[in-house]
Parts: sequence; C-alpha cells; structure tokens
Amino acid sequence: MERAGEPVHLTPTEFDLLHYLAARPGRVATREELLEQVWGYEIPSGARTVDSHVRSLRRKLGAEIVRTVHGVGYAVDEAAAHRGDGGLMRPPERPLDPLPTLKLKLGVVILAAVAVTVVVFWVGVHAGLWPSLAGVLAGAVALTVVFFLSRGMTTPLREMVAATARMARGDFSGRVTVTSRDEIGTLARAFNQMAAELAETDRVRRDLVANVSHELRTPITALRARLENLVDGVEPPDPETLRTMLAQVERLGRLVQQLLDLSRLESGAVPLDRRVFAVGPMLEHAIKEARLAIDDVRLTVEVVPPDLALDADPERLHQVVANLVENAVRHSPPGGVVAVRAAADGGGVRFEVSDDGPGIPESEATRVFERFYRADSARSSDHGGAGLGLAIARWIVDLHAGEIRAERREPHGCRMVVRIPGRAGAGGSAPAPERSGRLPARAERVLAAAKEIRFHEEGR
Repeated sequence: MERAGEPVHLTPTEFDLLHYLAARPGRVATREELLEQVWGYEIPSGARTVDSHVRSLRRKLGAEIVRTVHGVGYAVDEAAAHRGDGGLMRPPERPLDPLPTLKLKLGVVILAAVAVTVVVFWVGVHAGLWPSLAGVLAGAVALTVVFFLSRGMTTPLREMVAATARMARGDFSGRVTVTSRDEIGTLARAFNQMAAELAETDRVRRDLVANVSHELRTPITALRARLENLVDGVEPPDPETLRTMLAQVERLGRLVQQLLDLSRLESGAVPLDRRVFAVGPMLEHAIKEARLAIDDVRLTVEVVPPDLALDADPERLHQVVANLVENAVRHSPPGGVVAVRAAADGGGVRFEVSDDGPGIPESEATRVFERFYRADSARSSDHGGAGLGLAIARWIVDLHAGEIRAERREPHGCRMVVRIPGRAGAGGSAPAPERSGRLPARAERVLAAAKEIRFHEEGR
C-alpha cells in the first residue's frame, strides 16, 4: 500500500490487522476481538502482541491512523481512513454486505430482479410501448439492478484464485479483501489466516536454513584454520591449541544435540516420564551445575513452601531451568544476581528466573522463544548460545500443558515465568489428576508417541 505517494511495506499480520480495522472505521475493536479475527485464536501474552503490532502500524502509517480507546481497544480514525491524500483507502462499496448469509443475498437479488422486471414492463406497456420493447427494456433494467446489488459477491473468490496462483510461485503476501459476514466472507478470512501462517512458516524455514548454516560455519571455520596451521607447521600441537580445537568440536556437538532435541520434540518422539518429585532438590542441582561455569554472578534459590512437590518429568524440567538460568547468567552484568524461585500457584507450580540484565523489549517478548532468535542481534554466538535454549524450554513446557513467558523486571532486567500444572500435595503425594481438560494438540501429539529418547547431559 502507499501513504502520501510513498510505498509502505507491511508484514502479513500488520496488513490483516489494518484491513480489519479499516473495514470498520470509527468502530472500536477490543484486543480479544482482534486476536480472534486476525490471529484466529487467543495466544499467551496476546494483548501485548496486539499492542506491538499497533505500534508498528503507527510508526509506518502515522500515529493518527490507529487511535487507542483506553480500557477498550483500538479503532481506525474515520476521517483518516476515508481521506484520499495518503490516508487509508475506503473499503469497496458492496450493497449486500450487511446481509449475514449467501442464500439471503441471492434471494434478495432474485426478488429485486423479478420486481424490477414486472414494474418496468407494466410502466412501459401503460406508457404505450410495444410489449416486446417493454420486455427488452425491463430485462435491461433488471440486469443493471442485479449487477449493482451483486457487486462484490464473488470478488473474494476471484481474489483467492489470484492469491493461490501467487502462492504456487512462492509468494505468500497475497490477501483477500473481506467486507461481508456471509459464507464467502468467512472463507476469505480463513484464507487470509492460512496465508499468514504459510508466510510465517516460510519465514521460519528460511531463517532456520540461514541460521544453521551460520552457526555451523563459524566453529568449522575456526577449527579448519587451526588444523591448517598444525599441518603447515605454523603452530605446534601444544595443549592450548588442542584445547581450543576441542572447545570448537564440543560447541559443534552441543549445537547438533540441541537441534536433534528440538527436532524430536517437534516431531512428537519424546514422551514424558511423569512422577512425583521434590522441586527444591531439582532446583538446587540445576544451580550447582550453573555455578561450575560462572564466578562473577550470584545465584539464589527460593522454594515456597520448602516441601513443594510436582507431578511432572523432573529431567525435562531440569533442562528448562538449566536453560533459563544459563540464559539469565549470560545476560547479567558482573556482580549481578540471578534469582530462581518456585512457589505453589493454584493447582500447579510457578517457576521464576530473574536477572539484572538489560531485559527484553516488549515487542520481542514472544519472539525470544523462536529458534535461533536473539534479542540482541549484535551478539554473536561466540559470546552466547545458539539461540535454541528458549525454544527447547518452550516445547518442554508445552509437553506439560503449561505456559512460559518473558516479563520485564523493574527497574531493569528480565523475569522468565513458567507455570506447570500438576502440583502434588504436601510430602510428595500426588492428587488425582483432573482429566476434564484437554492438552494442547501439540502436547497430545507428543504424548502419543511410543518411543522414548533420553536427553543427553551435553545438551543442557
């Protein structure tokens, strides 16, 4: 789209959000409504996701386009939406859009055509026209009325055909203009949602290939340079050189192991080994492992109540805590504190890992769980992980039908919050599990797998 004669590039989700608001100028849409209509479902931290996309639209189109109705939601300014000088384009005029069903629309078109034909023919005959001429005139007027009333009824279908052809060529940016509430409008909204998900999947695939190539190339290049120096006699095979080469090989091994772990999680090949265990010793063990690799960051543990127990997979949760602690330590300044806390939370357990680092921008709070994503894009993998730890943590939490999110910590820092259902009673006795709710589809697929693949210590 264009604004003030200049092209404006929007992401598929931004386009869908803007189109939904622009088709209803002046009407306030709640965040829940936008989540349902644009994203198709409610997601964790959904309100923040909507807010971040609205801020992005304002940066690209101007703050006056989308206005905030405090305590309610968002709306597109009607004057700006209908303005012709760089504002948003007015949605197409389609007379039958208010009607809720396609059958009702067709009935209205047929009824109007018959009524117009009869009236025009009767008027023509009483005006002294030949019946044949009056019939032709009535037919022409009826066709004009039908064309006007049915305008736009099949336009979404034609747009879907064009967008499908573009998808076949690998272009997933095509969208369908939706203004009606009938069956075709519902189909068009579903099509737009599918196109957005395909575009996101394609983006993730391209990023995965590029990131894996980069992450593998860096240690391989360093290892090759060392080996060439040894072969050419530039460097002697001293212990320091061999230790450096071993570190590069170990880094490659960790990356490959993390990729294998993530692949197994996503493919549904890792079932849970649930049992009742004490939360405190599990956290203490994870903290002791983290202390072996650091000396300038202080780690603290708090468990409330001290005998807190959980019915879950202790090895998987150990990996979640280890990944979160490692990430927090990596971003903490020297002398900082990383606090690990577990507390009873209703029928589950709430884990918190807090640090004194720079924190995560609100707009990136959901993206940090993507594979290879780093909030600090300038940070190389030589000074941090490969960007897979949080992705693995998210999948393990999903296996437990739990939730994980990133929060800002005042005045600075980040707090990673994990909630796992299935808290056991005092002393470690597990209550009877509730079976009324269903696990997410992703977790059900994983739990249904029969083969058990254990996580390796090197992947932690």
